Amino acid sequence: MSVPEDAAHEHELPELLAARRRKLERLRDEGVEPFPHEFDGVAPIDAVRDGYDELEAGAETEDRYRIAGRIAARRGQGKAAFIDLVDRSGRMQLHARVDVLGQESLDRLVGLDLGDLIGVDGTVFRSRRGELSLKADDWTLLAKSLRPPPEKHHGVQDVETRFRHRELDLMSSEETRALFISRAKIIAAIRRFLDDAGFVEVETPVLQPLYGGANARPFTTHHNALDRELYLRIATELYLKRCIVGGLEKVYELGKDFRNEGVSHKHNPEFTMVEYYEAYADYLDVAARTEQLVAAAAEAAGYSGEIDLAPPWRRETLAGSIATRTGIDILAARDRDQLAAAMEEKGMNVPPEDTWAQLVDELVTKHVEPTLIEPTFLLDYPVELSPFAKRHRDDDRLVERFEAYVNGMEIANAFSELNDPDEQRRRFEQQRAHAEAGDDEAQPWDESFLQALEQGMPPTGGVGLGIDRLVMLLTGRRSIREVVLFPAMRD
Repeated sequence: MSVPEDAAHEHELPELLAARRRKLERLRDEGVEPFPHEFDGVAPIDAVRDGYDELEAGAETEDRYRIAGRIAARRGQGKAAFIDLVDRSGRMQLHARVDVLGQESLDRLVGLDLGDLIGVDGTVFRSRRGELSLKADDWTLLAKSLRPPPEKHHGVQDVETRFRHRELDLMSSEETRALFISRAKIIAAIRRFLDDAGFVEVETPVLQPLYGGANARPFTTHHNALDRELYLRIATELYLKRCIVGGLEKVYELGKDFRNEGVSHKHNPEFTMVEYYEAYADYLDVAARTEQLVAAAAEAAGYSGEIDLAPPWRRETLAGSIATRTGIDILAARDRDQLAAAMEEKGMNVPPEDTWAQLVDELVTKHVEPTLIEPTFLLDYPVELSPFAKRHRDDDRLVERFEAYVNGMEIANAFSELNDPDEQRRRFEQQRAHAEAGDDEAQPWDESFLQALEQGMPPTGGVGLGIDRLVMLLTGRRSIREVVLFPAMRD
């Protein structure tokens, strides 16, 4: 495995590694276990620091704590030393003195390397320089670090290294640790919002005998014992709607989906989604709940960006948004060649292999999406783009569907769900025709789902919300690789 240049200069590394190995063996020779089993009763550093704002410089307390973390810096030697200890919540200065620890213990502590993990017992005081500190009266080595940590002032600067060795990025960057703590808060807020609204969290298969619920290419694997091909799910939609059929009425699932597609600043082959479905609701009900959910997640993350995420959000129709920005009426140009001619007349590139639906999608992607900075719902999609959405109650050419956009990026997709099994069967026929024409992202025929619909599914609204993109929005990141702990990378 290559070692990042941030950790050490290449010519220095072999000796640094050897020196740490020698220290490891010396510790063992001295009877010190460098990798003990446990260290109970540890308090987070931020909890220890809390409540001492009024403690004056030079003042001592009898308040005892046990903390643990990684050695980030050390100063002094001989009779006393100061050591900075870092855990996920913060940093704290340790004061180690020979008259408390004894010379042997102090020498061993001072002889540890940056990056070593230790546990410390002691009492809180404020140094004469005003630094809140812990006076160490005992310490334990918890893990000997055999590789040098990133350079303390600059952390991991190389982008590739940050993503390939996220542990180094987390170790050296308080900002990165805060980012992923914010991500956890966002996910917790989403669960709390849906739980409080009466939704039931369920788990559906990740390995599926048939993929579906989106237009995407799947990852395929082989199950040896069953001797059959299985697919990593591309969406949870069809199984969740079967739960609605079964009477759960309000369900959600928060987890990973997988799509065998390109990688970009908005796409990772595995990504996190929350999908939720509500019986007796339509897509407008879902839109209202979605804007409330995003606002709740923003509050939990401490969002302070320039874009106002508070409800209500803007609403436009898909056809209207295209007409406003390009002058093309897609509902008047329902034939593929008609739409292609209208686009060419405007000087647009028209890929010859694209279908009518793909041309519409290109118009949205290139000419509408980048303009949707304020939170916006695009409503009422052509039926050709939406094999699982219910036809529009006022226009048979459309379905009741919205996509939600913020800061020029789609974050959610929702329908009034199609619950007529005969109409769903006709949509599957259309998808099969697309597949036979070479569309490798067409929805495959799913007879089990059709049979479930034939049991009767109530009117239902459903949505899929991208967690990774939502985290990007709420933390001000422009790349999905920033907000996924271990993103997919080229070899």
